[in-house]
Amino acid sequence: MDFTPTEEQTAARELVARIFGDLATHERLVTVGTGSDMELWKALCAAGLVGAVEDVGLLGLVLLLEEQGRTTAQVPFAASCVYGLLTVGAHGSREQQGRLLPGIRDGSAVVSGALPAVGGVRASERGELTGTVPLVPWLRDATHVLVPDERRRLWLVRAADAGCEPVESTAPWAAGRLTLDGTPGELLGTPDAYEDVLATARTAFAGLQAGVCAGSLARAVAHTNSREQFGRPLAVKQVVQLRAADAYMDTEAIRVTVYEAAWRRDQGLPYAKQALTAAWWASEAGQRVVHAGQHLHGGTGADLEHPVHRHFLWGRQLDAYLGCGSEVLEELGELIVSDAEESRGARGAWGTERAEEAGGTRGTTVTGGLPALEELEALEGSQEVRRYEDR
Repeated sequence: MDFTPTEEQTAARELVARIFGDLATHERLVTVGTGSDMELWKALCAAGLVGAVEDVGLLGLVLLLEEQGRTTAQVPFAASCVYGLLTVGAHGSREQQGRLLPGIRDGSAVVSGALPAVGGVRASERGELTGTVPLVPWLRDATHVLVPDERRRLWLVRAADAGCEPVESTAPWAAGRLTLDGTPGELLGTPDAYEDVLATARTAFAGLQAGVCAGSLARAVAHTNSREQFGRPLAVKQVVQLRAADAYMDTEAIRVTVYEAAWRRDQGLPYAKQALTAAWWASEAGQRVVHAGQHLHGGTGADLEHPVHRHFLWGRQLDAYLGCGSEVLEELGELIVSDAEESRGARGAWGTERAEEAGGTRGTTVTGGLPALEELEALEGSQEVRRYEDR
């Protein structure tokens, strides 16, 4: 694995960091309130940063979302890139790509997603959707919504055709309640597309969490270095240093697991387990980091108007979005068990014939479980032995 950013990824990251740094200031965020900063969104789209995601891949998107997380910039960047650009690009037909992608690239179309599937949306044979999704982040900004039905098929719905009731959550994500009542939907991809889109979304939002944590920790470091107690900076206290060090290690754990999952997707490799691992770290470690960031600010951290409180709210929302730690850990365990059972089944299907073909030794039987030592010796150099060594 090589996580070294390409020239294109580095250039895009530097540009988005400059735009977020200039426009997503604390004063501007206070003025925007709980909605999205659409002027900032226009600036991102005008710079070509949404369309650039097609070239820099999921790993490049993760790098860009880290910069958004550092500033908690209130734009539907992650949602529209994941549920719109990457999903349509990977699973849409040529006709759908030609019709939908230009608007998503220039920001005139914004896509949100009603994921994960809650089982409350039903689709008729004519493609009419009925059901309610209680909370959809960035729904108030969306022109389209990606909606999974009870069979986990993906449908693209025009927001104008559906009901949207504003909902305020602790994080300012312009969320809404989605109501579908015979709403026409456009089928997108095959039934297998849902798992890929959910894994992509978990990876991307875990990257956003890495940025939120990095921003929270940076604010805590600056505060403890400038705040003095008994004539000495708080940062010289060992307990402060240890708390900050733990937060730093948690942040790095989120980042490296996210990079692995994103890199594997870009390389066309299986990445479902890696995406779940990244999501678990983003949930479990993410909440530890934002709690530490607020704690290290002391009484200032309890101020609802302080910038670090915004990181705390984002971190806690991302902790639960797309599945909290215990949920994704259970899902990861089930996936590991399922893969192990499939592997055992494949080993049991080898039989004598496969052993004879592989090693040229008649009478060698490999049927389930790990082969005995003499069987491995008989199969030395074969493809099957190399498979065991890889494991």
